[in-house]
Amino acid sequence: MAKQIIGIIGAENSHTAAIAKTINIDKKVRGFSVDYVWGETSKFAKAAAEGGTIPNIVKNTDDMLGKVDAILVDHRHAKFHLDAIRPYVEAGVPTFVDKPFCFRSRRGAALLELAKKKKTPITSFSVIPHQQSFADFKKSLRTNGKWITGATYGPGDIKSKHGGVFFYGIHQVESILMSFGYDMTHVHAVVNKPNTVIQCLYSEGRTVSMHLSTSSPGGFSASALCEKGMVHQPFVFDDNMYLSGIKEFCKMFRTGKEPLTHEQILKPVKVLEAMEKSIASGKRVKV
Repeated sequence: MAKQIIGIIGAENSHTAAIAKTINIDKKVRGFSVDYVWGETSKFAKAAAEGGTIPNIVKNTDDMLGKVDAILVDHRHAKFHLDAIRPYVEAGVPTFVDKPFCFRSRRGAALLELAKKKKTPITSFSVIPHQQSFADFKKSLRTNGKWITGATYGPGDIKSKHGGVFFYGIHQVESILMSFGYDMTHVHAVVNKPNTVIQCLYSEGRTVSMHLSTSSPGGFSASALCEKGMVHQPFVFDDNMYLSGIKEFCKMFRTGKEPLTHEQILKPVKVLEAMEKSIASGKRVKV
């Protein structure tokens, strides 16, 4: 089987080099190689290329068209994602978008509709739900009966220049949706610097509290009160925190089968938009 060539758009954060290193150097995912990278600056691009042994740096985001079998986009701010991937989606190139998928759900819905029309496999997710510790938490939820109320904890800055609550809030939002369900109806934020608590409302009076703190030492965790008892789980990272996620999107590149529905891709963005509005207004906002 011929090796599939991957290109990466974005080199500002550590993910690009880490993904390339896992594939190119550590050889953890067979049948793929990261051969191209575009960086926001030449310095970022060079650092990612060196860190992940990526042989080619391109000057423009669409310079990889016709040269790659799959594309990743990895900006710190999600507002840059959709414009970067559109030419590849148009061309039918399988696409992975690092979290969050986009900054505005209306634009994201249009891009997903294009992907459907072009039959382009596409997905997007946070690395947190791909850790073994997260799977352990979900298993504990299943074995302790119906959940009554829950909470998640982690770092986050609602004033981040990379999209406010979108930048780090996505990790907890995806964790909540994948653990407690996608049928969240409303959110209500309370800001008490350096902390922000956002109540996520579900049916039957059930709630999940999402805790963000600029003074957090790092790391994420979750807890839940269930019918049969209390569950708590620190989300400890796997030895290679990226590996499970890389295997997931590479499987999609190989098979064309999307691991998430388009609705599941877009729901976290809709939740984050509602959170953004609630943080600004102090009011309950419908998702």
